[in-house]
Amino acid sequence: MKTPPLPAEALMTVTGLPYPLKAKGKVREVFDLGTHYLIVATDRLSAFDVVMPNGVPGKGILLTQISLWWFDQARLVFPTHLVPDHANALAKALHGHEHLIARSMLVRKLTPLPVEAVVRGYLAGGGFKEYQKTGGILDHPLPAGLLDGSKLPQPIFTPSTKAAEGHDEAITRARCGEILGEKVFRTIQETSLALYRMGAERAAKAGVILADTKFEFGSAADGSLVLIDEVLTPDSSRYWPATTWQPGRAQPSYDKQFVRDWLETQPWNKTAPGPTLPADVVQKTQALYAECLERLTA
Repeated sequence: MKTPPLPAEALMTVTGLPYPLKAKGKVREVFDLGTHYLIVATDRLSAFDVVMPNGVPGKGILLTQISLWWFDQARLVFPTHLVPDHANALAKALHGHEHLIARSMLVRKLTPLPVEAVVRGYLAGGGFKEYQKTGGILDHPLPAGLLDGSKLPQPIFTPSTKAAEGHDEAITRARCGEILGEKVFRTIQETSLALYRMGAERAAKAGVILADTKFEFGSAADGSLVLIDEVLTPDSSRYWPATTWQPGRAQPSYDKQFVRDWLETQPWNKTAPGPTLPADVVQKTQALYAECLERLTA
């Protein structure tokens, strides 16, 4: 898939929509259309749980298009929250606001489950720090001698709670089962691992490593489970170029790590307001998201 046309300026807020605002996150805004929700991805960028003063032009478009492409693959594994005949239904909902179509999704009204379904195929980030301390990740013992960026013997399910503010908290599978109930927990774990394997296999064909990712699920009125939110985007996943993968160091990535690395060099205490991102950091980040879209969907 070629990169869609991107705006010259970042869309930092969504205005002019004749619908009630249901929720406003760090990046996305959710509008209540009565029978469905409209999710609009802005170009805001957050790092260390702080929204930066300036965003990345077109980031919301790129994230939405990646997510829609993956939802189309994921529906063969598990039901998704996209409404039937999505393209036409979305066009009708955004009549008169066509400039928002590329960054929007029209979805079913569902109740989100109170956990995030994290799957790790490689050792990185917080998982690597945990491994250094304990020799494993929560209730997953791991072989000795693994390095930062090492491939795990098999993908592992490491769920976390969903914090309204601040950082999510990693939890054991037993605790996840207590929160969700054993039947729902088993379904979420098995589905998440299946979705990860699907994503990792497709990414590998594009020369990209899917190191880890998170999924979110919701429940319908009849109790059925559905894949929601975003799926396998650079904001919810850690993607690495396969050609530069080398365990024992931090890996180049197709995500916000470029921004985080720059922020770590700044005299900033990781509380709002964050520093204004320089033009070269914004442009590099936009290019990474665009390359990720083109490589994965080629």
